Amino acid sequence: MLVMGVDAGGTSTRAVLATAEGECIGYGRGGSGNPTSSGIPTALAGVRGAISGALDGTGATLADVAGIVIAMAGHDARGGASDWILDPLAQDGFAGTLTFESDLLAMYSSGAVAPVGYGVVCGTGASAVRVEGGRIVATADGLGWLLGDRGSGFWIGRGAAAAAVDELEGIGPSTVLTSLVLRATGAVGEGRSAEGRPAALEQLVRALYTRRPVQLAEFAPLVFDAADAQDPVAVRILTDAGEQLVRTLELVSARPGPVVAGGSIVSRDGVPQRLLRDHLANAFGDQPFVLVDSGAAGATMLALRHAGVAVDEGTLARVRTGIPV
Repeated sequence: MLVMGVDAGGTSTRAVLATAEGECIGYGRGGSGNPTSSGIPTALAGVRGAISGALDGTGATLADVAGIVIAMAGHDARGGASDWILDPLAQDGFAGTLTFESDLLAMYSSGAVAPVGYGVVCGTGASAVRVEGGRIVATADGLGWLLGDRGSGFWIGRGAAAAAVDELEGIGPSTVLTSLVLRATGAVGEGRSAEGRPAALEQLVRALYTRRPVQLAEFAPLVFDAADAQDPVAVRILTDAGEQLVRTLELVSARPGPVVAGGSIVSRDGVPQRLLRDHLANAFGDQPFVLVDSGAAGATMLALRHAGVAVDEGTLARVRTGIPV
């Protein structure tokens, strides 16, 4: 029996072909696989491309695959349109069972099989979940840049932009973030405008408002760099971000369990990750803190579960080992 797990993200898609024992025999990558963020034609091409890549060179076809789990934001086992992908897969020979699962559940399942555990995702956005018995039973944040995503890459990047604006406006402390943000946006004006503002401030504000709000997340690495150089403003922004992530995790916390974390902000060795680790040690004692780089292994584990396979830590280890870095 063969199953396939697909981690369909907004930027890229990963597909894993595995045996019932969790041995990965094929791996493929494609472009964006989320129809909400990229549109159906683009998402379809991304998912089909990843699936095709996972089958290449294995001697297997879609007709040999008993079940596929596609993990993506905005879809879960309770519903969601599937004709956009199921019909094309059927045309390609797939006759098995297609199931959508939450990308958050796939992320957690990429790092743990414990009956109770937690997932924290913090990249551009941020959220936390509690998993019990293989299902998500509690969720916090993930509310988007306007209403939530506390401690996220957007949240940190906005803090960097605001710190630069505050210094240029004369209401905030001096910070190396100002020069970093000005350089990143090409705002290099000198002197003052006709209205009496610093020319650099006016250029910066214009540059920022031409971007989509979530693009402020691009400034998050600048904050880490500044914090590494001991800039107090950057350290404060990252400390606040880490404390926000801890609060989000606390909202879903119950019994002790492992924490699986993914996303560019918590994957990087820095203040947010350290604060999460410290919180886990204080709240739950000796529990694993596992970093994962995608939900591909978790989607594969979920596909095995849907196929009736009793998975365990050994299965997860085999799946993770078989996925290329």
